[in-house]
Amino acid sequence: MKSLGGNILLIDDEANLRQTLTRILQRSGFEVTTAANGEEALHRLANNPFDLVLLDIRLPGLSGLEVLERIRKQDVRIPVILLTAHGSLQSALDAIRLGATDYILKPVNPELLVNRTQALVREQVLHRRRLEIQNQIEALQAELKAIEQGMVERAAPDAGVPASKDRYLIRGRLVIDLQARRASLAERSLELAPSTFDYLVVLARHAPDVVSYQTLVAEAQNYLVTPNEARELAKWHIHGLRQALEIDPQMPQLILNVRGAGYRLIVD
Repeated sequence: MKSLGGNILLIDDEANLRQTLTRILQRSGFEVTTAANGEEALHRLANNPFDLVLLDIRLPGLSGLEVLERIRKQDVRIPVILLTAHGSLQSALDAIRLGATDYILKPVNPELLVNRTQALVREQVLHRRRLEIQNQIEALQAELKAIEQGMVERAAPDAGVPASKDRYLIRGRLVIDLQARRASLAERSLELAPSTFDYLVVLARHAPDVVSYQTLVAEAQNYLVTPNEARELAKWHIHGLRQALEIDPQMPQLILNVRGAGYRLIVD
């Protein structure tokens, strides 16, 4: 199997910081490509595949937010971690709404940078490898689907009870395969980003109870943040879940926001 090191695109106009972060990431097994501005970064993204982007929010020319918007038009899946100073924290939270995956405050803590990068790159590399395998065994998909459906039917005698302590989590019509990291609602397969899948798992484990913003972020992403930061971080992933689960995402019936408290999942 391919190494989980991963390919990183680092975008920052400070040459010394680029060199320092490059050394830190390379020592942890990553391949690092750098860009000093948004135009150069977009050119590299158009011609090379990357597993993750580290993006300084303050750049000459195109701003970090403008670069983020263009990245999302090209690729909705690639994780983007913003590098931002305390004074730009509100801009970072605005970027989360635009599709940024996470942010790290400057001066960058090397251990935090490596840990978050490893987690996100691992999700990307494993997702890509899973797609490669699925393409290789396309002729066997019908048989595989039949086998998995039979397992789900045997595993679901009671709604609201996990089918298997180790593998399946079932809430009514919602079936989550924790091992394969797949989910279906009323036998309809759900297309979820890796981090968004983790948010669904947390909501399902607590359903139908309300999950606070901080608990949701802590259990899904292992981040300890303030209530306001947690609400902003969770909002993007809840939006993705509603797009996948709800008949009308503008009038949610399954994932409800309890104002000032958190979110709850209700699936019959």
